[in-house]
Amino acid sequence: MEAVRADPEIMHGTPCFAGTRVPATILFDYLRAGSTVAEFLEQYPTVSREQVDSVLATAERQFEIPRRAAG
Repeated sequence: MEAVRADPEIMHGTPCFAGTRVPATILFDYLRAGSTVAEFLEQYPTVSREQVDSVLATAERQFEIPRRAAG
């Protein structure tokens, strides 16, 4: 399942959670403000937990730093 989709016909192409009009960046706004994922999901019931988990995992992979071998 695709978690985020950018469609020029929806929110002028802003990446949104698939099947919704909720921009994915709002999740990060909530987290930055100290809210929890549960609070975000309560506010945006059209977004699934699986979509949120997928977006967070993708963001985490984007910032992975290769680790050097110890020794």
